[in-house]
Amino acid sequence: MAFPHRPDAPELPDFSMLKRLARDQLIYLLEQQHEVDKLYKVENKPALSSSEQLCFLVRPRIRNMRYIANLVNADKVAGRTRKYKVIFSPQKFYACEMVLEEEGIYGDVSCDEWAFSLLPLDVDLLSMELPEFFRDYFLEGDQRWINTVAQALHLLSTLYGPFPNCYGIGRCAKMSYELWRQLEEEEDGETKGRRPEIGHIFLLDRDVDFVTALCSQVVYEGLVDDTFRIKCGSVDFGPEVTSSDKSLKVLLNAEDKVFSEIRNEHFSNVFGFLSQKARNLQAQYDRRRGMDIKQMKNFVSRELKGLKQEHRLLSLHIGACESIMKKKTKQDFQELIKTEHALLEGFNIREGTSYIEEHIDRQVSPIESLRLMCLLSITENGLIPKDYRSLKTQYLQSYGPEHLLTFSNLRRAGLLTEQAPGDTLTAVESKVSKLVTDKAAGKITDAFSSLAKRSNFRAISKKLNLIPRVDGEYDLKVPRDMAYVFSGAYVPLSCRIVELVLERRSWQGLDEVVRLLNCSECAFTDMAKEDKASSESLRLILVVFLGGCTFSEISALRFLGREKGYRFIFLTTAVTNSARLMEAMSEVKA
Repeated sequence: MAFPHRPDAPELPDFSMLKRLARDQLIYLLEQQHEVDKLYKVENKPALSSSEQLCFLVRPRIRNMRYIANLVNADKVAGRTRKYKVIFSPQKFYACEMVLEEEGIYGDVSCDEWAFSLLPLDVDLLSMELPEFFRDYFLEGDQRWINTVAQALHLLSTLYGPFPNCYGIGRCAKMSYELWRQLEEEEDGETKGRRPEIGHIFLLDRDVDFVTALCSQVVYEGLVDDTFRIKCGSVDFGPEVTSSDKSLKVLLNAEDKVFSEIRNEHFSNVFGFLSQKARNLQAQYDRRRGMDIKQMKNFVSRELKGLKQEHRLLSLHIGACESIMKKKTKQDFQELIKTEHALLEGFNIREGTSYIEEHIDRQVSPIESLRLMCLLSITENGLIPKDYRSLKTQYLQSYGPEHLLTFSNLRRAGLLTEQAPGDTLTAVESKVSKLVTDKAAGKITDAFSSLAKRSNFRAISKKLNLIPRVDGEYDLKVPRDMAYVFSGAYVPLSCRIVELVLERRSWQGLDEVVRLLNCSECAFTDMAKEDKASSESLRLILVVFLGGCTFSEISALRFLGREKGYRFIFLTTAVTNSARLMEAMSEVKA
């Protein structure tokens, strides 16, 4: 059921060092430098404190600066004098200091930095916890976080040795790589002579593969994220899961023995596993009946606590599964998945468009409707003008005209676009149109619109075999490839790229794919000249997702690692899913 690692799989590095470094630096900043004894959470209401010194530990965001300015100015009006310290994490931005200056408090506060850019969420998952990265870079073109990424990579290479083999694709990946290399050259000598612990690093832009991020997740961890929202590696389970009147925050990582065995499983397999786990647990409890006093004492001291903990976790995950099932049944999840698969395969596009129109008319969810429109647009290389106008009009009438700016954002990001005039004309149509009047030619174009030319996604999908051809039904209990994370219908493009580049140790033979991805100038390979890497480290791969990665991609690469004898480590600017992507583009905040 779970993904046991092969006996020859390399050991993962110990990332607890990152936590210790960050903690020690923060303790120094708070206690030694600023004599801080209490922290206040930045909220919309003012912090009530009688302290003569206030220290704010904040992300470098404009709204946080406004909050601090309001508090300082309120103190001024009240005639109160205090010292104010602002500690920015992971770094300080000039724009934030400008806001403090505009608000007239720059001279009243002092600023510092806490360079905490890497949060270990699990044994193989590091997050920079920068959800704003996606919108800032891929929509606004703001490159301020590139330096943060480069600094994070520099820290990893300092702690765990140089990366002998580097690959990347995307403009952001290339810029991050170049800046990181500059940092390495400036501090030459820190990693010199050290044996690498990680043999390969792969940098990947989110816009290289929007399709995977837009698909509904069906692995357990992905569904939990889609349903309950996993934040910083933990989730809040409500009363419907805990079977009580209280909510419970649960940490989801490898330490949860029940979760670690089902996290990468297709949801259809999870209930069976949990049922078997419950029976095994009951059998463990039943062993008490035939015990004497000494055996009972040993059982209570050594096993009972662990069994109770496992029982508690098992109850929570069963409750989570039941809650997911109720919500997905209400949403007619099977019909939704069927429509998505048809869009991915390029079949029944007209029926898929009708499904989206019905979804909009029923006002199921503004975010879900946007997601399906974007998935249709990307898989078809843009919507034909007639469909684009129709869907956009229906959406604005159904959900409100305030969403108009959101459509502009989606167009700029390349998520929801309209095909240019003539994009749908084939060579045959062009010849026919010359023989008839303009009015008739327009009708012919409409008639051929459902047979639009192959999109880049279609061409890439065929080139990389992203849609597996299976005789009979795909066996989700014994998956054969990474497509199992989407019920056997689709291999994540991002994961296939990683697989193929690692096989070739370069982009050789993938020139056409790179061209179709519009990344001809942004795909790079950097191989170390001297071979100091051990065979074990060469099977350890760090995959860096710039703009966010999904739990489906993580599960797919874990599967690939098991099959090929690799171990993958994931570094992402933030864990994302389709809803977060759409919310980042939306101008209407929930």
